[in-house]
Amino acid sequence: MYKFIFLILAVATVRAETHPNFSVIETHDNIKVDMKYNTIENFTSEKVDGYFANKCFLLKDAAKKLESVASDLKKKGYGLYLFDCYRPQKGVDHFVRWSKSPVKPKAKKKYYPNLPKSKLFNLGYIAKRSGHSRGSTVDLSIYKLDESIITPVDMGTPFDFFSPLSHTANESIPADAIKNRLILKNAMEDHGFVNYRREWWHYSLKNEPNPKKYYNFDVK
Repeated sequence: MYKFIFLILAVATVRAETHPNFSVIETHDNIKVDMKYNTIENFTSEKVDGYFANKCFLLKDAAKKLESVASDLKKKGYGLYLFDCYRPQKGVDHFVRWSKSPVKPKAKKKYYPNLPKSKLFNLGYIAKRSGHSRGSTVDLSIYKLDESIITPVDMGTPFDFFSPLSHTANESIPADAIKNRLILKNAMEDHGFVNYRREWWHYSLKNEPNPKKYYNFDVK
């Protein structure tokens, strides 16, 4: 009986500490939420553990600043296209298990055609601990507001394409893609985000409020 009561209290404590510090960003007039790990449209070809809804959770400060980025870009005719936000630690653990599983040829061709799975961790494309699990990191692109179909602009590579071509400063991509990367980078930096140089889509708050805290609640 006492063990049962303790279990209830423990679960309640975990739930109480997860959401109060977070905000949910939803699709609206100039933000498109498209959480790729809630689908099979990602490098694992699987729906990732911990994702049960197409929702973007971010710590309140990060969410507020991202809304400011969207507001600035709207004046220039762009919206934000969000691929991933907060990521449960169990989702990161899913990536680790995936790295040891058999290769899926279609996914390899699309997301990491020139790299073996075994090198994705050492090259910094995947990590066993992720800033996403701290709630201050977001993967995103931009889209043009004047187009009838919402689709990310050309950034030179798709999201989660593991290659030097995805390095933000890579100049081997078309000129328009370089320009688009800079539009996103400048807008994000203006509001306190810093880019991860190997991934044009990856940004984290420069001054994270909880730099050592990793969350594991479900996205639902």
